[in-house]
Amino acid sequence: MNFVRKKEDDLIRKTVNISRVSKVVKGGKRMSFTALCVVGDGVGKVGVAKRKGADVRIAVDKASRKAQEKMVKINKEGTTIPHTIEGVHCRSKVLLKPARPGTGIIASAPVRAVAEACGISNILTKSLGSNNIMNVTFATLNGLMNLKVPKNEVPGAVEPDAVKETEIAPSREEK
Repeated sequence: MNFVRKKEDDLIRKTVNISRVSKVVKGGKRMSFTALCVVGDGVGKVGVAKRKGADVRIAVDKASRKAQEKMVKINKEGTTIPHTIEGVHCRSKVLLKPARPGTGIIASAPVRAVAEACGISNILTKSLGSNNIMNVTFATLNGLMNLKVPKNEVPGAVEPDAVKETEIAPSREEK
């Protein structure tokens, strides 16, 4: 795990996984590298991407650029999430539960990277099914993207006025 934070554009960039892959061609094996990167602004936006390159540095740069392009807004409640949710990607499932302030991030490395980049600092998680690093990372993002904010807390929502009592016309019998 190689975690990197760059200050130049105030984005949190984290490299979650780097793996060496090879392609068999006529002349032998052609080696390349795959990088999985997470980019977030620390206040509710996060993106995840996987890219390949001939060199580790090239793969990481490509992945972080693509993750920055794919950033999405996450609905969170302070430093935690509004409700319990399960994210799914392929055969990996991640259960995400809100936690009280001071709990911290109770999670595996891929889930922790996504939560920190998003700005979530209190969360409980459990990884179910496959524990493939790439699938767990994308399952976490899927769960966070599906979070809903309660209707009474939606910014810009108009509260319905209290039911106004109207005068009831006297019935024919009372006339």
